[in-house]
Amino acid sequence: MKREERIKMVKAMEYIARQLNDEEILESWLAAGVADGDIEYGDLSAEAGEDMDWYIEDQHFSDLMETFIDCIKLAKNHGGLCCDFVVSGVDYSAEDEKA
Repeated sequence: MKREERIKMVKAMEYIARQLNDEEILESWLAAGVADGDIEYGDLSAEAGEDMDWYIEDQHFSDLMETFIDCIKLAKNHGGLCCDFVVSGVDYSAEDEKA
């Protein structure tokens, strides 16, 4: 097992999931994905405590990735992603022309 690679993947999925622009989809991630508080927001390091061992075990890791994919598929048609006040799929070019 490449522990460091799996830890980074779990943390990356958690970070992206926190950008979901639909609270119901985020709630499903928190219920079936990474529990709220297990990873500090924005932590993308390869360092991890004991909690991470459970997430990176083969079956749990596989299930977590599947849950992430399901959430992202839902997000495509239900609010997308929102990061730094930018929402996916929104045409901001008209605003750029006004500036």
